[in-house]
Amino acid sequence: MAKTKMAKSVLDAGWGTLKTMLEYKCAHAGIVFEEINESYTTQTCSCCGNIPVSSPKGRAGLRIREWTCSNCGTAHDRDVNAAKNILAVGHDRLAVGIPH
Repeated sequence: MAKTKMAKSVLDAGWGTLKTMLEYKCAHAGIVFEEINESYTTQTCSCCGNIPVSSPKGRAGLRIREWTCSNCGTAHDRDVNAAKNILAVGHDRLAVGIPH
């Protein structure tokens, strides 16, 4: 089915199922599960927190795998940078506390 015109629906269903399983397993284990919005995580510098002019943007930016922040001069791999930004969101959430 992934090679038919229904491919997007089939592939989206897989991600939805994974999310449901993660939520269930986390709830069962007493672990907090939170979905993070990944928008701009590859563009935001994980060191200074700015979105510099030098960061990869748009569809053309998908080819750019490494970039250097024009604000602080830190070199980034786009995937590692995004992972650091998502981790920082999780740490901020834990530092603030989780409402019950």
